[in-house]
Amino acid sequence: MKHIKSISTILILFISNSFYTQVAIGKEVIDGKSTVLDFNNTSANTKGIILPATQGLPAGSNLANGTFIFDQSDDKVKVYENNAWKSLSDKGNSSAVSGNTSDETGNGVVIGAHEGSPDGVLVLESPDKAMILPKISSPHLNVKNPYPGMICYDTDSKTFAVFDGTVWNYWK
Repeated sequence: MKHIKSISTILILFISNSFYTQVAIGKEVIDGKSTVLDFNNTSANTKGIILPATQGLPAGSNLANGTFIFDQSDDKVKVYENNAWKSLSDKGNSSAVSGNTSDETGNGVVIGAHEGSPDGVLVLESPDKAMILPKISSPHLNVKNPYPGMICYDTDSKTFAVFDGTVWNYWK
């Protein structure tokens, strides 16, 4: 009987989690119900998200607005917005970028709703949830070895911070 209760509890937790599809990385609790992906945002955090480094701009019909990359062909962080690529940084330096030597292939991971078919390594899809960026206090001072294409939220300047391999770029 005790075994059946354990299985029932696990099934209930699994089913209830499948409705929300929220993921926490480096922490136990998601901040709010409007979050699809949340990171460890303690004051000591110095880790950001590293964007995919590409050789040139991805093309094709599966591109989704809001796609971020680090373009090694001109060393700039870019976002796909309104069906066009826009630079978020000045020319940086991609010399620190190392290629992925993994044998893994596939369409990547989708967190949230599986409604669309964008092509990406990590796809966050939700009609009513957002990603909370890793929060770092003054990344230009506290991230000792930033990687080209790193992004975070600067809690001091209250800006979106992007490292282009040379300098941090800030966006309000």
